[in-house]
Formats: sequence, structure tokens, C-alpha cells
Amino acid sequence: MAQRPDERTGEPTMDAASLYREEIITDRKVGTIRMLTPVKRDGSTDASRAVIYLGEAQLMTNVGTLPINFELEAQTLDEAVSKFAGAAKEAVERTMKDLQELRRQAASSIVVPQGGMGGLPGGGMPGGGKIQIP
Repeated sequence: MAQRPDERTGEPTMDAASLYREEIITDRKVGTIRMLTPVKRDGSTDASRAVIYLGEAQLMTNVGTLPINFELEAQTLDEAVSKFAGAAKEAVERTMKDLQELRRQAASSIVVPQGGMGGLPGGGMPGGGKIQIP
């Protein structure tokens, strides 16, 4: 991943101590595992750092597919494959909770313009458009 832009030049610089080779593993049915193998500057495998496994799945919604990404706590590819289903289920549940919270927040933030409804004679609703309780 790129670091913040260099403060002197404004150019993004890569961290040569944190390089990974990325491989994509898929069954072409359920999802994808991204296997990030740490490498040294010369491209050789860096055995001093652990391989990272990231799971990817898609959730079908009424507006299209929603990508779901999650880390797989695994030491081997076999272990990552066996943990994929459980981790994907947790990630989907977490995403659904986040979406419900976003919907709740959006529903509770009703905004009424100060001028009321502009197209009506006299500026719209009485009271300048503020919600009033009788």
C-alpha cells in the first residue's frame, strides 16, 4: 500500500519494508481468497513475516452486488479455506448491522428548510418551516 505523500515532494512513496506479492485463489462459486506473501526488495519471499489471507465475497442486494472483505486468521491456505464460510457469515452479519444503523441514522435526521415550502403563497407552512407540535 502507498504511504502518505512525501512532505517535501508531494509524491506518494512505497514502503519497501512492507512489500507483498498478491495471489488470488478462487473456487469460482462462493468467493475469493487473496493470499499476500511478504517479499523483500528483490522479490524473494520474506520468511520473517507471516502470509496474510483476505476473504472476499459478494452480497446480492436490490440495487446490485455489495462487496464484502474480511481478514482470515490462518497460517496456511488450507486453514484459510476452511475458515472462509464462518468468516464470511460474520462479515455479512456485521455489514447488515452497519447498514441498519446507517438507515436508522438517515431516518432520524429529517431536515426541513427554514423558509418552508417555497412554492406556496406566503412562504409555505406557518412558523418558518420549523416542525411544530399543536
